[in-house]
Formats: sequence, C-alpha cells, structure tokens
Amino acid sequence: MIHYHGTPITPRHQLYRMAGRHFCVSFARPDDLEPCLSIGQSVMLDNGAFSAFTRGEPFDLDGYVKWVEPVLAHPHWAVIPDVIDGSVADQDAMIAQWPRSFRDLSMPVWHLGLPIQYLLELAQRFPRICFGSSAAYWDVGSDAWCGRMDEAFNALAQRHHGLPWVHGLRMLGMAGLRWPLASADSSNVAQNHTRTGCAECMAAVLDSTQCRTGWKQIETQQRMFA
Repeated sequence: MIHYHGTPITPRHQLYRMAGRHFCVSFARPDDLEPCLSIGQSVMLDNGAFSAFTRGEPFDLDGYVKWVEPVLAHPHWAVIPDVIDGSVADQDAMIAQWPRSFRDLSMPVWHLGLPIQYLLELAQRFPRICFGSSAAYWDVGSDAWCGRMDEAFNALAQRHHGLPWVHGLRMLGMAGLRWPLASADSSNVAQNHTRTGCAECMAAVLDSTQCRTGWKQIETQQRMFA
C-alpha cells in the first residue's frame, strides 16, 4: 500500500524531514507542490473539488488542467475532477472534459453513494479508481460506510480481471483493516503533527501499517448492485 500524506505541512522544515515519503497536494492548497516534487517518492495531485464545494464556489476545471499539465508524469498522478454529491451523469460529464492525454496518469472517483453498477463500469474503463465517501457513507469507518465498502469489494472481486487498483480518499486511517486498498491519503499528519512535534514520526507510524492484498466475499444486508 502506498501512503499519501496530505499537505500543506508547516513549518516547512517539518515537511523536509519527511523526504522520501509520498505526498498529496491539493489544487485548493498548492503551497507545498514544488518541495514535494523535489523530495517525495511520488505526488498525488488532488483536484480540490471538496474544498470548492464547502466554500460554495464553482470548480475551476481549466485552472486545474493548467496546474496539472506541467507536472503530470510518472510516478505522479492526478485525481480526475468529480462533483460532490453529484449524479452519475455529473461525474461522467467531468470525465468527458478531462484531457485524454492525461488519462493514463489519472484516476476517476467513484462516490460510495453512487450505484455499484457505476463502479463496475468505471473499472472497465480505468485500471485505477478512487473511492470517495459521500451521502450516507460520508463518515469514514461508520457501520454504513463499512457495509458499503464490503459491497463494493464484493462486486469488484467477481469481475473476470479481479480487483483494480483502488485508492481510498481520506482513508489512510483504514489501513490494516479488511479492505485491500492499493493506496490511500489523509491529512492526519498535516493536521496533528504539532501535538507530537514531529511530522516524520507520525508518518513513519502510518506508513508501517499495510492493507491486505486479497478479498474474500463478505455477506452484506444490502443488494450488491444497488
């Protein structure tokens, strides 16, 4: 599992002590992009759609494309723009506007509140998918959230090609539990390192926890393809 640590991380010397880690930089807070590109193993470029949503502002798609374009290359990758609490049509409209030349280095977002069938369709179109918590499944780790994650992995595991790469948005704290996330991110270090005085120490603990690599079917109370 690859652990992406959200930024900005201040003061800057705390960030530099994390050299060699993986980082997540948001379009909404690009402060640490250049340092992270210099010291990180890889950088996840987040679209910042949730930040725009919470501020009641429209998402700047053109601005995000221009921001991503100069730095999008292996091993870095970008989250394709998504619509918070949007419909399947809303998500597909955003994907359609994303430059095709970016797609091999990008992941779409499947929101847990959207149909499982849409997840399966995305898995046919993309080798890697982000899971985003939404609607009744916004609270990461809640009973409803856990049940929905079980449904999603049950469905994906039945595909002929098996599980795709799944990245958990805001799910780094779920590492070590039953879901086989290939990568995940969180802002835990950025938000809480001042309590310990050592961002690198927190990152080291988080990075030492790994996810399982396989999935066994789990009985759920909900219909699998709801």
